[in-house]
Amino acid sequence: MRHLWIVALLKGAGGANRARGDLRRAAIILLLCQHPKPAPSFGSSPLTSPRFFSAHPLPRPLLPGSPFDIGEAISRHLQVLRITIGDEITLFDGAGGEFSGTVSAIRKRDATVALSAFHPVEREAPMRVTLVQALATSDKMDLIVQKAVELGVTTIAPISTSRATLKLDGERAEKRVSHWQAIAVAACEQCGRNRVPLVQGLQTLDQWLMKRPEGISVLLDPLAEKSLLASVDASTAIAVLVGPEGGFTDEEISRVLARGVLAARFGPRVLRTETAGLAAIAALGGRFGDLG
Repeated sequence: MRHLWIVALLKGAGGANRARGDLRRAAIILLLCQHPKPAPSFGSSPLTSPRFFSAHPLPRPLLPGSPFDIGEAISRHLQVLRITIGDEITLFDGAGGEFSGTVSAIRKRDATVALSAFHPVEREAPMRVTLVQALATSDKMDLIVQKAVELGVTTIAPISTSRATLKLDGERAEKRVSHWQAIAVAACEQCGRNRVPLVQGLQTLDQWLMKRPEGISVLLDPLAEKSLLASVDASTAIAVLVGPEGGFTDEEISRVLARGVLAARFGPRVLRTETAGLAAIAALGGRFGDLG
């Protein structure tokens, strides 16, 4: 019935009288506002309250009503979001599950939450995927980390390669990795994950190859004979290697393949570095994970 009313109003809005048309458009807006969409839910815990990551362990087992000081960082977020005493929030600490609670005090540099319940909800993908991402420009790396976390990646391993446009070392590299880890935390707060993926310290390609994780490692190559989805199965942990904006050199590809990494085709087109890994994670999640 709601949609029929909208159609009728739209048909009438094309008349010559502009004032009447404006009134009809206003009526449409009012009608839509009177029928809000239901709040989204994800898993067993509705994502209706603001979520925050606690760098300090939350109490397990929980005594309902227990006060928990959330520290300066979250307190600043509460003030920015205009959250006040009595508002409900959700906390998680990366150890699994999430806690609901009510803000009971807000001070200048910290705040207190009365924890009311623990929810043992998990939203992790069933397939463990490591994204081995060659360094790209800063804005692209930020995007890659954020979206990879949303798609369910387990670990992100930034690597330096010959053609990487971003060059990092020493203290500058440490700061960037810390920045990317913070992006991963923020992505978990947004998407509902209660376990924060690790952003590993920056490594060279050879360093990563020497200690690559168990399972299958795949180098995306549009010229490979076997496809990505044909190279893995649902029970396999997988590491996906994505080259820089200029691609891996022939020498790097030879070294990678000599270490037992598989070359896999992911479509006939050459994808940008910020596209390839994310698309591969989504494809794996659609076939073997929870994105279908």
